Amino acid sequence: MSEVMTATMAQTTEEDIVLTERAAQEVFSIKEKNNIPATHSLRLGVKGGGCSGLSYVLAFDDVVKEKDLILEKHGVKIVVDQKSMFYLSGTTLDFSDGLNGRGFVFNNPQAAKTCGCGSSFGV
Repeated sequence: MSEVMTATMAQTTEEDIVLTERAAQEVFSIKEKNNIPATHSLRLGVKGGGCSGLSYVLAFDDVVKEKDLILEKHGVKIVVDQKSMFYLSGTTLDFSDGLNGRGFVFNNPQAAKTCGCGSSFGV
């Protein structure tokens, strides 16, 4: 493990982000179906935009930046930039394939308002 990753991992706690087992299974399934290398991390983030002010970002990434925070949940390596962690701390990432659709669901206790589709929020 590189010095950057080791130093950054020490800054995170188990309460930062929760990834459910169902979401972790779906991450592994997507990686397998799309031939995404096992070395790629799940990058979580936020960006400006969306109907509520901020939008969630979810992608696979093979780069860990110097100031990224690194967590590992259910075998999934998650990387989050520090700015996004400010908005995502305490968030649970789940996966649903129920009657309302199929996809990842963010349960963010910091979100003061959310849009109907669940992909954007405001604080």
